[in-house]
Amino acid sequence: MPSRTASSPRVAVLADSDTRWKWGALTAYRIQPDIRLDGYLLRGRATPTVRQLDEVGARADALREIRGVDFVRSIDRTRYDVVVLACVGGAVQAMLHGLAHAWSTGAAAGGRPVVVTGYVGVVYEKLADGLLLRHGADVVLANSRHDADRFRAVYRGVGADGGSVVECALPFLGGAPYQGGNDPCTVVFAAQPSVPESRADRMYLLRRAVEHARKHPDREVLIKLRSKPGEHTTHIEELPYQKLATKIPGGLPANCRAVYGNMGEVLDRTDLLVTVSSTAALESLHRGIPTAVLTDLGVRETLGNHHFLGSGCLASWDELDAGHRPDPDPDWLARQGVAADGDYERAFDAARDRVTALREAPALPPLTPYYTPRTAPGYLPGILARHGLDPKGEPLPGHADAPEETGGLRRIARETVREAARGAYRHGVQRVAPAIRRWGQL
Repeated sequence: MPSRTASSPRVAVLADSDTRWKWGALTAYRIQPDIRLDGYLLRGRATPTVRQLDEVGARADALREIRGVDFVRSIDRTRYDVVVLACVGGAVQAMLHGLAHAWSTGAAAGGRPVVVTGYVGVVYEKLADGLLLRHGADVVLANSRHDADRFRAVYRGVGADGGSVVECALPFLGGAPYQGGNDPCTVVFAAQPSVPESRADRMYLLRRAVEHARKHPDREVLIKLRSKPGEHTTHIEELPYQKLATKIPGGLPANCRAVYGNMGEVLDRTDLLVTVSSTAALESLHRGIPTAVLTDLGVRETLGNHHFLGSGCLASWDELDAGHRPDPDPDWLARQGVAADGDYERAFDAARDRVTALREAPALPPLTPYYTPRTAPGYLPGILARHGLDPKGEPLPGHADAPEETGGLRRIARETVREAARGAYRHGVQRVAPAIRRWGQL
């Protein structure tokens, strides 16, 4: 965490899963150094546990779980310099409307925080839907030149302002360049929670990883998992590989095992990264690690591996079993924001300059999302209602007056926060997450 001064910018990050917290917090540090970072975890099915937060490793000065309607009420226009919305598109849209309403009814004079949003990784589905739900933020970050071009085209296509789109890169790329020669040679299969979806396809991928280990007893095959059974991440995992592994005849061989942990640390010992379409492929390519995007189940939009067309990384398990190592295309890498040539640190200059200029502006205009009760009367109200807001961005009856903490359970959560205050990153109601989630849906 960077050092801070009394004049350090104060940044709030709202995230709804472990991966989005990682993206949001690290993005905040990339675009505004020397900050005080307050983290808010949006209460829902994917609210990360303490273990998941530890694995992500992105630190904050304060961190707590919160409802969307309470976040809107907490972020007054003078408290923060920057607000980063690291959530699914619907939550971003709801917060934009809620904040726009809250700030319009506050003090007429003075500025407001700069609002930033973006995507946690590869954007391979729901491009228009996700982008229009994010429209209205001051800055919409694109993780590559390729994404920036697509984002602006979508906004132009509906007549919306595309000036908010700023090209940068994924904030968690980094690590030492690959030198090769790990002993033993280590192959990592980066599993994904929801790709592919079917039991048969997931069993097939697991079986092929196991077969690779058996064909190459001198290698170590690691199955990198995102979450443990019962935990959720950005996507719900209906068929965890941990449970599927119990169905493998003879069990996993001695040189094949499941691992958790920070992806960067796993990549430190990786000689070949194998995945269907995980963002881990970009992390691996950034470091120059041989990377294979599997074609065994086809190259299909539903799998997301179509995003890697032209990359030179498409390969099958049969080819990998035979010793093939993909050779990535440099032009494709450059357009995808994979700066393996050492220019990565400059990738955030434009975003940093844009946010700084907005912060220093005498005043910012009101937040004006593309979706309004006039442009999307059959879509927007339902999105806002899921987060306790009406079509005007005001709290719905029953949400506005509901206290954030009531009863013994909230008192326990509050005391837990206080007890853990010295370790701000670790503290929060996540200590009692299972009970909080059961109660918090009321």
